[in-house]
Amino acid sequence: MQQLPVPCPAELVPNATGTKAFHAAYREAMARRVVFVAIEHDGPTWTVKADSLTASPGHTVEDTVNDAVRAAMLRLVRNHEIGLDAYTGPIYFMMHSVRTEGRARELAAALHAALYGDLEPLALAVPGAF
Repeated sequence: MQQLPVPCPAELVPNATGTKAFHAAYREAMARRVVFVAIEHDGPTWTVKADSLTASPGHTVEDTVNDAVRAAMLRLVRNHEIGLDAYTGPIYFMMHSVRTEGRARELAAALHAALYGDLEPLALAVPGAF
């Protein structure tokens, strides 16, 4: 897995479908001390996952960022774009039932950027959320 730039382009978000692929991507993020982000194919839909625990010890996510991510995810739930069982952080984030791989990649890239403090991609991916 190559190190993801910030913001991460959607096409570089790793597909971590399957236990082996997930563990490899997660271990790689831990080794590089970066925020973990990935998508997984889950039956007919996709799941977006992110975890800031893998980042360096000095990495922090501001409350304003967590609030914006939470608002975006709630908007996605209300719009029926993700499942009701979304995890909205503040450390671990998950969006189930994303309909297409492209949308999952877009949301994952936007979430990754947000967890590094750049909210612009998230605002573009989920207009009017915050």
